[in-house]
Amino acid sequence: MEIYHVISALIFLTMIFAYVNARFIKWPSTIGIMALSLITSILLIIFGMQVPWLANEASELVNAIDFKVVLLEIMLSFLLFAGAVHIEYRKLRKQLLPVLMLATVGTLISTFAVGAVAYYLLNLFKFDAPFIHCLLFGALISPTDPIAVLGILKKAGIPESLEMKIAGESLFNDGVAVVVFLTILQVATTGTENMTAGDIGMLFLREAIGGLIYGGVLGYVGYLALKSIDNYKVEVLITLVVVMCGYALADAIHVSAPLAMVVTGILIGNKGREFAMSEETRDYLGKFWNLLDEILNAMLFMLLGLEMLVIQVSATMVLIGVMLIVLVLISRFVSVFLPIQILRKKIDLENNAVTILTWGGLRGGISVALALSLPTSLHRNEWVLITYIIVVFSIIVQGLTIGNLAKKLLHGKR
Repeated sequence: MEIYHVISALIFLTMIFAYVNARFIKWPSTIGIMALSLITSILLIIFGMQVPWLANEASELVNAIDFKVVLLEIMLSFLLFAGAVHIEYRKLRKQLLPVLMLATVGTLISTFAVGAVAYYLLNLFKFDAPFIHCLLFGALISPTDPIAVLGILKKAGIPESLEMKIAGESLFNDGVAVVVFLTILQVATTGTENMTAGDIGMLFLREAIGGLIYGGVLGYVGYLALKSIDNYKVEVLITLVVVMCGYALADAIHVSAPLAMVVTGILIGNKGREFAMSEETRDYLGKFWNLLDEILNAMLFMLLGLEMLVIQVSATMVLIGVMLIVLVLISRFVSVFLPIQILRKKIDLENNAVTILTWGGLRGGISVALALSLPTSLHRNEWVLITYIIVVFSIIVQGLTIGNLAKKLLHGKR
């Protein structure tokens, strides 16, 4: 398929699903689009048994898209920057300690907790998966995606401080989880006998700390460029260049591009807005990145639903995936509860915050993309199926119930 035809088909499908959801279903946009995409995939599989060419055409479209490349190398830079540029640092600073604890300590706890339960569960089913491979799954399933729930939670009337914890944790734990995943992947492919603890530590620090420093430098360069001109069209172009070229350079010098985009976005979204932009530029820049964020997320969740067409299904792995839904949720609770307990005397904690953070910690496209990036020798097909099951449950079931849960816990409403 020609790339133009593929993109046209994706945008057409995204528009159709978005229209049907907005006109009839009226669910939160991303959840509705993914649900419709998932239903379409199921119908194509069913009808494909009777009309093979239909299923073949649909599968050809999905196979023409490298989901891993599309998300990790193209979409992720825009999504993280767009999310970060709207974060008010004044509000984030008040929640910075719990946000960083959840994004770092919480992600590490989640990685090892999920890895451990996955290891024992797989061995219970006589599936030979080394512990290091299970840790890879723990790392890729740990990042959370608040896109589908933040709008719902705002309507439920959650405190602004809790909203910032959810948004801030998600922005930073995407980057941290990718660094942890890449570090473990390096160990798994190289072999533990060929890497010392020092090597592993240096790899992690180079990616994480290097990404944060690089993001600060990139953001400041972008800020200086914005400050030197007063033309909203050029300034929007400057932010696009910062994101696209900055992300590519981060990959080239082997530092964490996702963490760099978060830091860059926060810097430009705060220092840049306050000191380098006119009111007109602020308005155009905000609307541009908000619209781009909405469009890319709509396409991402549509693609997630269509991925079902090409995922290899195994009855045993489906059962393991369903069981891991519960175990991953328990691990999420532990990874939130322990850091919060450590900070309990240092921060003001909202009522039922741990429960809301646990159930509202949806998994998204980045988990599927990381699973798809695994080599087949590391049980790629099995992890992709398990990850997909957890992500679908997370987005649809947790996403559609978190609003009522938050209202009941915070306001006693049903």
